[in-house]
Amino acid sequence: NKNQRIALQNFREKNTSLSYSYLCVSIVITHCSQQSQLLGIFLLKPEKSASRFVASTMEEQIPFKNLHSREYSGHKKKVHSVAWNCTGTKLASGSVDQTARIWQIEPHGHGKVKDIELKGHTDSVDQLCWDPKHADLIATASGDKTVRLWDARSGKCSQQAELSGENINITYKPDGTHVAVGNRDDELTILDVRKFKPIHRRKFNYEVNEIAWNMTGEMFFLTTGNGTVEVLSYPSLRPLDTLMAHTAGCYCIAIDPMGRYFAVGSADSLVSLWDISEMLCVRTFTKLEWPVRTIGFNYTGDFIASASEDLFIDISNVQTGRTVHQIPCRAAMNSVEWNPKYNLLAYAGDDKNKYQADEGVFRIFGFENA
Repeated sequence: NKNQRIALQNFREKNTSLSYSYLCVSIVITHCSQQSQLLGIFLLKPEKSASRFVASTMEEQIPFKNLHSREYSGHKKKVHSVAWNCTGTKLASGSVDQTARIWQIEPHGHGKVKDIELKGHTDSVDQLCWDPKHADLIATASGDKTVRLWDARSGKCSQQAELSGENINITYKPDGTHVAVGNRDDELTILDVRKFKPIHRRKFNYEVNEIAWNMTGEMFFLTTGNGTVEVLSYPSLRPLDTLMAHTAGCYCIAIDPMGRYFAVGSADSLVSLWDISEMLCVRTFTKLEWPVRTIGFNYTGDFIASASEDLFIDISNVQTGRTVHQIPCRAAMNSVEWNPKYNLLAYAGDDKNKYQADEGVFRIFGFENA
């Protein structure tokens, strides 16, 4: 009746932030007089079989087996890193040839591909990342001990910071205000983007690999050579937790864009999936046989890609753990990253030509036509 509908509507309005994984159920009793009374509104969490049904339906909607990869060339040596901007319209690639390139790519595969070269580094560009709030600002980390901020429209370097070691990892805080950089000497430096000056420096006495903030920027994650993930509070960098994640070194980390999970790739060839609110491992992906070099969630958080020296990239369903597709490769992979708006996966590795020279290419999987 009308009162029941009003009660349900009020409940929904007050609970708009509830996870989709809960069901809203109203309990109604009907009297002999045919009058019904709303007894209450309850939340029920579906059984795993229900979430698996939703996951299976999602797999059926995306015909991975019918999709194709396209190759993009321009670098003189192998590509170490690929990254999409926040709008999914530009892709950056960083190479051993000491340059980065910006590629303007139409997500549906139409139109001419345009690229510009970012020149200035004097050593390998090992990793790069885009400003999460600005579609044309990108930061690069290099073995030449510098971190540079670039305008992707002009190809000009707008800011530069000289740090203490060879930089191998870089990531933006989700609000775009800070950049974190890790070097080969296991030192973490955090830069204020506006001034491009260090605001935190910390040296660790253990191997530190990939780093990441959670989606709110309140937690900071370090993957370590000890097989642990160190969880720090931000901005204090006070230790919150040490997760015994793997039996060998942890190399890479990815944050679910929906904020529910993070994933860790390890030298033990496994990828572990963690509930970010409870800090508990909920699933392990076991398809690879070599140390996991790179992982990434798609834009909906439903699929995770992982790659290693195995000659394929595995795409698995996050909820079921089941492989939905494998992309063949000719070499070990260094970087995978999903487009933030479409199911397009950029990937790059140690590809060589018939003369055993670096090809300097990357590829994008997900186009309807090759």
